[in-house]
Amino acid sequence: MFASSLHKIAVLAALAPAAALALPAHAPRVTDGGPGLAALVNAYRAAPGTCGGMAAAAMPPLSVEPALSQIHIATGTFLEPSLERAGYPVEHAEALFVSGAAEPAEAMQALREKYCARLLSPDVAAIGTVRVADGWHVVLARPERRELPAPEGVGEETLAAVNAARAAPRMCGDRQFAAAPPLRLNRALDAAALAHSQYMARLRWFSHQQKNGSVVGDRAIRAGYKWRTIGENIASGQRTAQEAVQGWLDSPGHCANIMNAAFVEMGVGYAVNPARGTLYWTQVLAR
Repeated sequence: MFASSLHKIAVLAALAPAAALALPAHAPRVTDGGPGLAALVNAYRAAPGTCGGMAAAAMPPLSVEPALSQIHIATGTFLEPSLERAGYPVEHAEALFVSGAAEPAEAMQALREKYCARLLSPDVAAIGTVRVADGWHVVLARPERRELPAPEGVGEETLAAVNAARAAPRMCGDRQFAAAPPLRLNRALDAAALAHSQYMARLRWFSHQQKNGSVVGDRAIRAGYKWRTIGENIASGQRTAQEAVQGWLDSPGHCANIMNAAFVEMGVGYAVNPARGTLYWTQVLAR
């Protein structure tokens, strides 16, 4: 089984490279002449009976997506670029392979024995099946939601969530933080945050440091903000400001930035990668 989460967050100078999922080399795709492996998977989800010897609950059917059945998986292929080439943006995707199965029923039996938990996962909503000369590929995915937060309200929404978190004491990992005064928005910091989000989205470059070496302090100064203390949180994949803030609060380093009483102002911005539709978030906190 191959799986990859497409949500990422990073704090300060932490580098989190884009998820890359390598698949084994197999023979080229051939025509699927069977009754439909995807249909058999959905029949199993409707009445699984057991999984791994334990009783299993029924799950909703998966949407059968032609784009997922057109992915050519060859030597050195990565799943994420393959999904991009197929024009199918996802929040989560994974690929399963079974060999030595000529017919869909045989492939289904092997999938059920090896990957029943994945077939019954609530985290996927779509499926594509590909017959290859030596077996079958099954791609499971959760399509990316296309709705976007309103740009004109994202600053206020993020600020409200951050200030609600700062209003009470909080543990960030093993560090205890007292409640901190509320932050206020600063338009120069908004501009610095948005510029970095746009940079990351355009280049699919998930890092605090840009390729020219600039870091958050440099970007804030270029935006017209003379800082004494500054920090930055970034994230990728979250679809709303609330999701981005919650992801930061769940991570000790990001949480520590949010709870740091030395910061009195913040800016935030997101940008969308045009090929994938993935959101990149930047929060700048400063005094």
